[in-house]
Amino acid sequence: MNTYQKEAKATAIYPNDGNITYLALALCGEAGEVADKIKKVLRDKQGQFYAPDIAAIALELGDVLWYAANLANAIGYTLSDIAEINLQKINSRAQRGTLHGSGDNR
Repeated sequence: MNTYQKEAKATAIYPNDGNITYLALALCGEAGEVADKIKKVLRDKQGQFYAPDIAAIALELGDVLWYAANLANAIGYTLSDIAEINLQKINSRAQRGTLHGSGDNR
């Protein structure tokens, strides 16, 4: 993941290089594109996902990953750091029986 992050940074050309706000907004936009692909399958194909649909979603997920990698870099984290922090959080919730529910600190 960290190799990917370094390569993603090497191709990062956007306004306000390293700007956290820009990267966060772009990440949301790309996540919206993932959701839109899924919405269209639900609307137009009665929820049946075919190989081209899945491939299109995978391409959009790649864009999500690219922006996540560059946002992580902008805040001083590696993707490995982010993954480890997330696994610790999820495992803690599982051990405490709080996977369901809402709120960051459950």
